Amino acid sequence: MRYTMSMAMNSLSLRILLAYVAGALLSIGLLVAFGALVKDRLPGMALPERTQALAARLQFDAQGNPTGFTDSNDHPLWIYDSLRQETAWRVLNGKGHAVLLSPGAATWPDSDAIRELPDRRFAFTRESVLYDGARETRLHDGHTWFVELTVSSRIVDFLHLSFALPFIRLGVITFSLVLLVIFAACACLSLKYALRPLRKVSQAATQISPRSLSHRLATDHVPAELIPLITSFNQALGRLETSFRSQQDFLATAAHELKTPLTLLRAEVELMEGQPEVRAPLLMQVSHLARQVQQLLLLAEASEPLSYRFSDVDAGEVARDAVGYLRRIADDASVRLDIHSVEDMAKWHADRGAFFTLLKNLIENAIQHAPVGTVVSIDVRAESLSVRDQGAGVDPEQMPHLFERFWRGAHRRDTGAGLGLAICQEICTAHGWSLTASNGLTGLTMTVYRNRA
Repeated sequence: MRYTMSMAMNSLSLRILLAYVAGALLSIGLLVAFGALVKDRLPGMALPERTQALAARLQFDAQGNPTGFTDSNDHPLWIYDSLRQETAWRVLNGKGHAVLLSPGAATWPDSDAIRELPDRRFAFTRESVLYDGARETRLHDGHTWFVELTVSSRIVDFLHLSFALPFIRLGVITFSLVLLVIFAACACLSLKYALRPLRKVSQAATQISPRSLSHRLATDHVPAELIPLITSFNQALGRLETSFRSQQDFLATAAHELKTPLTLLRAEVELMEGQPEVRAPLLMQVSHLARQVQQLLLLAEASEPLSYRFSDVDAGEVARDAVGYLRRIADDASVRLDIHSVEDMAKWHADRGAFFTLLKNLIENAIQHAPVGTVVSIDVRAESLSVRDQGAGVDPEQMPHLFERFWRGAHRRDTGAGLGLAICQEICTAHGWSLTASNGLTGLTMTVYRNRA
């Protein structure tokens, strides 16, 4: 099979891969944002930025000389008085002389002891404590001023151990939970989106039955990995349809071809003179074969969906026609037929001929199992119809075989082919109805339920 670009874009593997890549990129972005947030919040790690902010708040008098800094909540000046041993600032003029300084800056070492570092950074050691510093330039009225800010390494370490690490630990745990939820959501959404075509195909496959073998599963919007499987399934359906149609055609053709020889054979037997002991059994066997052929034709017709012509049918009228048709058989068996129907019931949407065959077979089957002198009740309602005899019923272990082809139960008077209830089942399936059998206090009740559209 040719692998096209559209199939590649519709690949299940590609969808899952893209989902995980998106989740990974989102996770990296969140971690980077979290790292930047932590970096901005940790003391001592933004020393150049704090120096720049301090230099921007440097104030001058009318002669252009620096007088101090404006105080602010995010950078208060009291900290340099309280922690004079840990942090300090000073202002230098263009010649490098200090003109303003905090209490802690008075003990800074000489210029020779200060190590100059890249990016306007510097460092020095005082009383075995390392101090990191940053320098920022401030221009005012044509004069250059330098603002220097230092922080001791020990106060930075203390703040990190006391505040930064617990904060980072809490942040890592929080963001891990957030990432877990995000990955779970991404996985659920990606799987739901990726497997939606597969669920649709599965639902379509469940709708395929022997009556809808011509249907095929669509491959539109299906993941590329599943297209060969669906194609093979459709090809298997095609072979099954061909085989099923061939079987149905053979059944109908064979039954049709047998009707004429049986008719001729019956005529020949009826014309036989003498030997009545031979003539009667032959006529009985010919009648039995003719009945089986007729049942096979009905079964082939009931199994073919195209043979049905649906219209609104009066179920009570059809039931009365079936009772009238079987009246002589019931009289011969000394069984009374009793029909109950509602005159103003809703119409049933059905093929009238198939509906008549359904009722005829159900009533005839009940007659064959009804004891002499009993009643077969036919109850026709708007949503169901039932046929009940007063015979011995059906053993529970035999109930699953009731609608199998050529299966015959006990207590029958005739030698039927065992196709009557199978034909009923085919007719109900074609109409979307359900046919059930249940044992009552006496006899068996066959019920047809009409499913609303």
